[in-house]
Amino acid sequence: MDARTRLVPPGSAETFVASGGGVFRVLRGESEGSGTPILLVHGGGSDNAAISWYRLIAEFARGRRVIAPDLPGFGYTAHVRLARSAAGMADQLAELLDRLQIDRVIVCGVSMGGEVVLQFALRHPERVEAVVAIAAGGLIEQWRGPLAHRLAWIGTLIPDPALIPMTALANRFVRSMINTMVRDPSTLPDVVVEEFAAEARRPRSGYAYSLYTRASIDRRRMTNNLLPRIHEIAAPTLLFHGADDPLVDPSGSKTAARLMPHARLDLVPDCGHWAQLEHHDRFLRTVTEFLVAPP
Repeated sequence: MDARTRLVPPGSAETFVASGGGVFRVLRGESEGSGTPILLVHGGGSDNAAISWYRLIAEFARGRRVIAPDLPGFGYTAHVRLARSAAGMADQLAELLDRLQIDRVIVCGVSMGGEVVLQFALRHPERVEAVVAIAAGGLIEQWRGPLAHRLAWIGTLIPDPALIPMTALANRFVRSMINTMVRDPSTLPDVVVEEFAAEARRPRSGYAYSLYTRASIDRRRMTNNLLPRIHEIAAPTLLFHGADDPLVDPSGSKTAARLMPHARLDLVPDCGHWAQLEHHDRFLRTVTEFLVAPP
């Protein structure tokens, strides 16, 4: 897409970084402080870095360097191998940080990206100063009970050649989906809604997320469940989750907060799935306080 039509959040700039055999689109702050860099990882579906972090890149950049890439298969990152799993995405981000000559970071992710940053903390603990996980995936044993789980698993059996046209059909209803994701759609900036819809219309949109979903579930359980290992994350961790999230059950964040040695949970009332956008001020205040005085 032409640079004039790509969404670039206020106070940020985009750059393109060769890594993983392709090119990552990376958003950064126009002016950046000297604190520990923060790596921002967007969610799945029709998401990209500009959507998830629209209101936050400039704010975070006041104190530190910001790295907000589009994951392979999302946004404007191109020709990078699709990792399929959150673990694979975490390793791709480690390689990207190597290319940027960044050693240690704060990792912050939402939804699928929340699982990616938890995997990053497990797989590359020496590189993580702190973790912020918003409505993180990967923290449940089964998806909404046996019957719902079985139906979800059956949906992943669609063969690859059919995934792209079926995903394109589903993406036609993306605006209606937004109304079910959040408690109050009016809290979302209009440009974010427009970019979400535009991302859904792009060729192969949703394909990478479908592959991730397929790799995360089998007939009886979630294969990406991190709860048995979540206690291994020693870095200070903030779990931020909307209490009314219809997509990712908040119970996973509650359980993780009990199991992790240095974790804090902020369960946000009257809030859906996009907690960092729906309750931007609370999120920014909570993260700032967390980084000053971690648990």
